[in-house]
Amino acid sequence: MTHHMSREFAELVKAVGDCKSKQEEDKIMLKEVAVLRVRLSEKGAAARMKELCVRMMYCEMLGHPVEFGYIHAVNMTQHSSLVEKKVGYLAACLFLEEGSELLILLVNTLQRDLKSTNPWEVCAALSAVTRLIGPETIPAVVGQVRGCCGHASEHVRKKAVMALHRFLQKAPDTVPDHMEHFRKALCDRDPSVMSSALCVLHDLARKHPPSYHNMIPSLVSIIKQVIEHRLPREFDYHRTPAPWIQIRLLKLLALLGTANQKGSEEMYEVLKEVMKRADVGTSIGFGVMYECVRTITRIYPHAQLLEEAAASTSRFITSDNHNLRYIGVDALSAIVTVNPKYASEHQMVVVDCLEDGDDTLRRKTLDLLYKMTTLANVEMVVNRMMAYLTPQADAFERRDLAAKISSLAERFAPSNGWFVRTMNEVFERAG
Repeated sequence: MTHHMSREFAELVKAVGDCKSKQEEDKIMLKEVAVLRVRLSEKGAAARMKELCVRMMYCEMLGHPVEFGYIHAVNMTQHSSLVEKKVGYLAACLFLEEGSELLILLVNTLQRDLKSTNPWEVCAALSAVTRLIGPETIPAVVGQVRGCCGHASEHVRKKAVMALHRFLQKAPDTVPDHMEHFRKALCDRDPSVMSSALCVLHDLARKHPPSYHNMIPSLVSIIKQVIEHRLPREFDYHRTPAPWIQIRLLKLLALLGTANQKGSEEMYEVLKEVMKRADVGTSIGFGVMYECVRTITRIYPHAQLLEEAAASTSRFITSDNHNLRYIGVDALSAIVTVNPKYASEHQMVVVDCLEDGDDTLRRKTLDLLYKMTTLANVEMVVNRMMAYLTPQADAFERRDLAAKISSLAERFAPSNGWFVRTMNEVFERAG
């Protein structure tokens, strides 16, 4: 858009970029606000309204209100030119809050654009609806938004689902029979529409998972299609098929499989396949694998899957990348919560993470070792923890380590003598 702007605006942007202080920037912007006030009152302002709206948005973004120009943004939404209309909606979304009196003037325009034969005008209106329409005005447009769920354009269908999602967040009672539209969107032939439905269903399932258990077969079928590369290649990322859709599906399956043995049994095979295919050595592949491991730890336990999940985490923990090592420790912590035995063979690899210079990773590793402690390894774990219980450690870390060591000593002490020596050392080091 900038190449259609005036030289005056380009110089303004450059001047702001060259500022050495906030005071210098404010001085320039206050002058710009004064200039805009004059420009908007000039006779030929309508011909330059697109640029003036952009300049007003620039002022607002830098913290300088331009209330005198808000009405012009609202008027621009009624323009016959699609570009002018989109700029008007964009400016209105930035300028106006839900309770603004100017929104009354926008409702009729939104209703008209939602019925437009131009799909891009409908998309512009749907984008504005999610930002501007509040609980009081939702009934005025919800019928037309629901109608857009069956539009011929996949872009319109996707935005309509997103708008209904927003309405549900603001005022659930204003969207009757919403599940009918979301179920249809989940089976939409366009993956982007299906993906938007997953976001809504995930939010709904968090409130009451049992109501959505009957959707597990459909979700399993979708994720099978994804990992078999049956979606368009444009959804692939670094050789991983539609990773963001996979991750959203896995999160949803984790919700629906919690304390649900029958539903979990329908997932076991596909989760095994997802974990196997995600192992491609890329960051996004690791991301899908990590989410798969988390899903496996949340659904009804399956011994073989948990063993394979624990084996997969070794790829993270042995990595040279700090972030991968951290999520590997986090994933192993989730597995240990289900059953510590699945992580026991990775004990020495986990201990090696303590040598990492990253304090966050070290704390996370100490938490994992605490969860992995048994009668067989308590002395080794306590010795490792003692090494970090020093006066140099901050007060919070000292208290946390002292509490952990005391708890382990009480639960797993191999002898009374060892318990006494350990507790004396804790008192001596923790202060």
